[in-house]
Amino acid sequence: MDMKKENNFNFHFIILGITIVFTSGCNKNDNNPMDQVTDFDGNVYYAKTIGTQTWLSENLKTTHYNDGSPILVVTGSTDLSTLITGSYTWYNNNAATFKETYGALYNWYAVSTGKLCPTGWHVPNDLEWTTLTDFLGGDAIAGGKLKEDGTSHWNDPNTGATNESKFTGLPGGYLFDNGTYYSLRNVGHWWSSTESDADNAWDRYTYFQYESVIRESFSKKIFLSVRCLKNQ
Repeated sequence: MDMKKENNFNFHFIILGITIVFTSGCNKNDNNPMDQVTDFDGNVYYAKTIGTQTWLSENLKTTHYNDGSPILVVTGSTDLSTLITGSYTWYNNNAATFKETYGALYNWYAVSTGKLCPTGWHVPNDLEWTTLTDFLGGDAIAGGKLKEDGTSHWNDPNTGATNESKFTGLPGGYLFDNGTYYSLRNVGHWWSSTESDADNAWDRYTYFQYESVIRESFSKKIFLSVRCLKNQ
């Protein structure tokens, strides 16, 4: 091989190698270290911009409010129907198994403190949830764009899931106020900060058999997942 051809070959080989490395780095969870957010406990989350909003792409898992005060922890198999103190729980009382993937579950009284999310972030209100789902094409199809795709964490068939929004919605289930845990891997419920009446507040949920997002009024005493939205 003459020198000119050899140099051209080496140049193209180097460019190909750089392209492969760059592409691999970009595809790895599509997370940028510059987009990291840390809560009071030291849990690290990634932020994703969706339309005009910036969301955490993981369920909240803090055990402290952002001023450092502890959140009351509760367990299942306990009557929670009279509890009106901000509280959290781990699904099936098992942080070791469920914390990292699905996060914690919180009652609405924890949401209403305004101190649940990391500083500079907040639990979205009902209108802010609507802004998100409208941007993704409306409630009928937005669920599929919000849900993590595949069945690693969702039950089959996880209908319509594409996660094209990078929200990576996960089905953390919920704790009912009778002390029973329900629907891990089936449903992802997320609180809003907006009351629907004295006893209930609005949430959004997605289901493993639907590609839609449902707006629903839930008892403030039920424990649901939380996603945080960046202050504007």
